[in-house]
Amino acid sequence: MKNIDLARDAAVRIVYRVLREGAYSNIAMKEELDKGKLVRLDKALVTEIVNGTLRNLTRIDWIMSRFIKMKRIDPWIEDIIRCGIYQILFLDRVPDSAVCNESAELARKHGHEGAVKFVNGVLRNISRSKESLEYPDKSKDADGYLSVFYSHPLWIVRKWIKDYGMEFTENLLIANNEKPPFTIRCNRLRINKKELMAILSEEGIECTDGSYNAEAVHIRETSSIEEKESFIMGYYQVQDESSMLVAHIVDPKPREKILDICSAPGGKTTHMAELMDNKGEIAARDIHKHKLRLVEENCLRLGVNIVRTELRDAMKIDEGSVEKFDKVLLDAPCSGLGVMRRKPDLRWKKEPDNFKELAKMQSRMLKIASGYVKPGGKLIYSTCTINRTENIDIVREFLSYNKEYRLDSIIGQLPENLVCESAYQGFLELYPNIHGTDGFFIAKMEKR
Repeated sequence: MKNIDLARDAAVRIVYRVLREGAYSNIAMKEELDKGKLVRLDKALVTEIVNGTLRNLTRIDWIMSRFIKMKRIDPWIEDIIRCGIYQILFLDRVPDSAVCNESAELARKHGHEGAVKFVNGVLRNISRSKESLEYPDKSKDADGYLSVFYSHPLWIVRKWIKDYGMEFTENLLIANNEKPPFTIRCNRLRINKKELMAILSEEGIECTDGSYNAEAVHIRETSSIEEKESFIMGYYQVQDESSMLVAHIVDPKPREKILDICSAPGGKTTHMAELMDNKGEIAARDIHKHKLRLVEENCLRLGVNIVRTELRDAMKIDEGSVEKFDKVLLDAPCSGLGVMRRKPDLRWKKEPDNFKELAKMQSRMLKIASGYVKPGGKLIYSTCTINRTENIDIVREFLSYNKEYRLDSIIGQLPENLVCESAYQGFLELYPNIHGTDGFFIAKMEKR
């Protein structure tokens, strides 16, 4: 047997685990890359193949169905072909012939001799035909075309077309398939941004200023970021700019008492502590002990000492917290449709029926959270999803039943390049195709 390409073998194993065993791609990838058998360039190839295959799965399967007429294929062989199609269609650095040969060797490892010829033949046929591949007719079946060509479930495509229109939806789908920026938040409790960027450069990491937050730094994604001395020293936290905006909208002040109801893993919690100059008190809650440990570890690394973690269920009222906090943040559990470009397998793990139960849970959490705010205090609701059912609809329903609350303008807490009509009203919607951030929703309400 010829030597197997370790990177491509690892990529196929990860894709198999995600699609066949329900593993999360980011966790399966970390486990595979942490084994230490691959050099940096190989790790980059694994990441590219896995994320690319999962992002483009519907399109890949559509193409595969045009060249394979068998009703059933061995799962390993099917996933080898999927990864091969991705490389043929989207990667220019490796010749198609090499992709076909390496995929055939993987078929020998995971299948039998007949599978070797089958995989080789299918991929070579696709390679010869790749300039003339046909997809659903956009003029006759726009929904189907968008779903197949941009690889999103049909129900998501239809929902977004209904909510945002055809042109916006296509641009959103395109953005979801692009590689997202890798962003870190400078921890100004430990270091200033100029010093941080100098240290990152010394570590061989290319970096530039963020787009919206003074503390944001975009870096060229580097593998094993958690092993860097700068990370260990607590000079920064990995965090998207959309998530950073939440703490700015909360606008926590030194010596205030803040409640972060669903705090793990602690990005927003520690950011608020930084904005408070590490003075005051933050209660950071979660329903899972292991997640609270992540908050505690991040606080320790970042030098934050005003956070107290509490194991609590956000769906149950805590009578001891009623009207005790100046500001309450509910970063609610959600469908996560705003982070699909970071977690490409997420689009295949969601069902339309999930939204109704999620909305019920979010509404209850928001109602309970509102009871913890002092009169004159602020209540902030955020999600990392692009779905009005979980976002503005939740807020409007809450306000219709809770007259002591009203939306509070967030002008003054946003950079000039994000000022918009909704911000004057008290909420912000962020989209990958417009803002270059994760999809996010943030609303701020005042208790009279």
